Amino acid sequence: MHNKKLKIVVTGDLCINCLQWITDPQSNKGLNWQTRFNMHTTLQPGGALLLSKLVALATENIILSPEIENIESISSNELLRSYVELKPFPMYSHEDENGKVYRISRFLGFSGPTSGVPRLLSITDDDIDADMVVLDDEDNGFNSKKEFWPLAIKSTDKSPVVLYKMDNPIGSSLLWKHLHKFHNEKTIVIINIDDLRSKGVRISKSLSWESTAQDFVWQINNNPNLDFLSNCRHIVVVFGLEGCIYYKNNGEVQSRLYFLPYEFEGGFVKDTLGKMYGLTSCFVAGLAGAIVNKKHIDEDISKSIDSGIRQGIVSAKKYFIHGFSNDVGEFPFPSPKIFVENEKDSINNEHVQDVLIPKAFNKNCDSSWYILKDKSSTNIAEIAYDIVKNGEKNALKFIPIAKFGKLKTVDRTEIESYTSIKNLLIEYISTKNSARPLSIAVFGTPGSGKSFGITEVVSNIASNLIERLNFNLSQFQSPLDLIHAFHRVRDISLGGKIALVFFDEFDSTFEGKLGWLKYFLAPMQDGLFRQGDSTHPIGKAIFVFAGGTSSTFEAFCGEEFNSSAEKEQFHLEFKAAKGPDFISRLRGYVNILGPNQTHEKRDQLFIIRRAMLMRSLLERKVSHLINDKGEAQIDKGVLRALLKVPKYKHGSRSMEAIIEMSMLNSAKKWEQSHLPSKEQLKLHVDEEQFTRLLMHEAFFSEKIEIISRGIYEKCKMLNESNSEINLDSIKSWEEVSENIKNLYRNQVRHIPSSLLKINYDITFVKEKPETFNFTEEELNTLAEYQYIHLELQSIEERADWKYGEVKDNNIKSISSILSWENLSSMDKNILLEMVSSWPEVLANSNFKIEPLEFTWNCECDE
Repeated sequence: MHNKKLKIVVTGDLCINCLQWITDPQSNKGLNWQTRFNMHTTLQPGGALLLSKLVALATENIILSPEIENIESISSNELLRSYVELKPFPMYSHEDENGKVYRISRFLGFSGPTSGVPRLLSITDDDIDADMVVLDDEDNGFNSKKEFWPLAIKSTDKSPVVLYKMDNPIGSSLLWKHLHKFHNEKTIVIINIDDLRSKGVRISKSLSWESTAQDFVWQINNNPNLDFLSNCRHIVVVFGLEGCIYYKNNGEVQSRLYFLPYEFEGGFVKDTLGKMYGLTSCFVAGLAGAIVNKKHIDEDISKSIDSGIRQGIVSAKKYFIHGFSNDVGEFPFPSPKIFVENEKDSINNEHVQDVLIPKAFNKNCDSSWYILKDKSSTNIAEIAYDIVKNGEKNALKFIPIAKFGKLKTVDRTEIESYTSIKNLLIEYISTKNSARPLSIAVFGTPGSGKSFGITEVVSNIASNLIERLNFNLSQFQSPLDLIHAFHRVRDISLGGKIALVFFDEFDSTFEGKLGWLKYFLAPMQDGLFRQGDSTHPIGKAIFVFAGGTSSTFEAFCGEEFNSSAEKEQFHLEFKAAKGPDFISRLRGYVNILGPNQTHEKRDQLFIIRRAMLMRSLLERKVSHLINDKGEAQIDKGVLRALLKVPKYKHGSRSMEAIIEMSMLNSAKKWEQSHLPSKEQLKLHVDEEQFTRLLMHEAFFSEKIEIISRGIYEKCKMLNESNSEINLDSIKSWEEVSENIKNLYRNQVRHIPSSLLKINYDITFVKEKPETFNFTEEELNTLAEYQYIHLELQSIEERADWKYGEVKDNNIKSISSILSWENLSSMDKNILLEMVSSWPEVLANSNFKIEPLEFTWNCECDE
């Protein structure tokens, strides 16, 4: 069958799309109508008719479908018609004014047939032996009219691959019951997530891919409304143009998330780019094309669904980008280009990433799963180093990254918080008549970037409508100062703009604890403030309350007290200060994490936040230190100290200050000599810890000879106790050749990177540390890693040696590398004993091996 054309049946509900658009006058001369705006109208196939065209382009196989010879001849009283208005939009972004294409500016509605029941058409040359059936069920009658179904699915003896696009996901239709009973094994159900949400299925949108994926798994496992889906063999749920979930139930249930790292659901299709119908149909066509091309139709189709999903996401996005072309009617629609790979395309299959969704998780602790964990086998510290050295695009190209203007984050908690605020802001700004301000709160330690984060989110939405104001309440002397502030806010509103107002340190003391809260209640609730006997409307504004004494929302609310007596006392005071009333008027909050670790167990991504901030600071302040390849020129010790120092005293301000205080204006590389003095460093970090980290490489280099000798002596002791070893061949460290010494020295230089593979690091300490023992699994990992490294190093350095049956130093002969599994027990034991000596030997030189303590589980999972 692989050598012949496949027969694909495409059918379902039918529709004719009526496209309308206006163009400028043809000229300012001629007939009167030619000098006016011109209205254009054209008819295009919709529903299953459009889907069949897309599948034909994607598969290049034999397509059997309903046919209309002359679409203009079809009366509007017969087939369903959809009306849309087109306008030219930028191809890629609202800033792109060069290339424009027509897309939909407005969906005008439908006109149905006079009978109320849309007409269906039979399949031309239908074939009971069709290899694939693609169905477009838009719940307009096809799913109950068995006489129009393809012969291949009406037959219970045939088993074609069925792609079932379902716009109204219900388990009661005649078609659904038939497919589920007779064709469940090879039916792939494709559903748009918005159609599920319309059924009351609560799945988060655009918060984070982790949250969306976990919501889906929970819903399909627990929501009785989705029972009819949970028994399907294959379900593909489409999330806009940016991702989808593949649910597979072949005896064992498995769900896999596919996503574009720099996009979140709905992020690409902005109002400034217009809209398109048929996006899910294009996804289905891409999926069909990949299944056909993979030629797994007679095999397990799950093998090709993976590549089909990638192709579907890419095809749907290209379909949107091309739109109706820049000249409707002059170019074919849909464009054949959407299914053809091109080097100039902004997206290809390799951009689509995937990750297995955990089957079980604690619903009350969603942050326990990070895609970063599953998509990277690299140690978290190594990822951080790579971000600074090469930029986040290279280091994190497989990980979801949220961008809000200049703000970038990979931390799931921050992504979800900022996205929630963004959604609130979009809704508020787009609402024309808002009687009161939108109030949100921001918490974080000093220097965490509270103002920067919110400002970037707001500016990314509507920078031309926003005017920012800052007021520090700790500097206010009386409520009259606050009234003056409200007047300034009102002036901006009267000027036609929206005031973005930061009330810094709103939780400072005034007339008692949290004394300012009561003065905000009326403005927050009613949008009014009083001055004497007069009442003034504030107008449209965004109030951002930035905490000064509370670093988190939980601390502000008193949720972090361990003592019940302390908690009760706090709540009494909080209630007296109108705290609950204030919270009830907030519409959102965000805890800004900043570059310091906020919790020893839960916050393990602080080093990634630091790395992204440091890279951003380097690009903005000392861009000359980044070469043409995008590589930052920075000393290893400097980088290690900047990323691993326990705390920055003033958060991101301290990181920025260290760069500004370093002598980098004419530097080609950030060397240790460029750093500020210890006295200057003391203002921003613990200078002793910083220096210890800074000098780690130097300290370790100085000790390489001692550590190498120590490990050799340990190995010598082991050999002396081995009866199979000729004692005359055992030499002291002074007697062995330089080649042997270099092998040990190279091994020691490799110890830090070896330890990272098992999540350990080396720290130089003042006093000799206590030693410990590796676990059996850790020892095996280290020994195997060292074996491969030493053998490769040996081959590289012995270019003048020859390959022989055995490894022999005397005759310069080396055998090919054996796999670890095939290594003799004696050789394995020597390596195992050797790496087990590391803690003791390193401790003798004041190096402590300590765990990185990176855990992806939060306390509620323990």
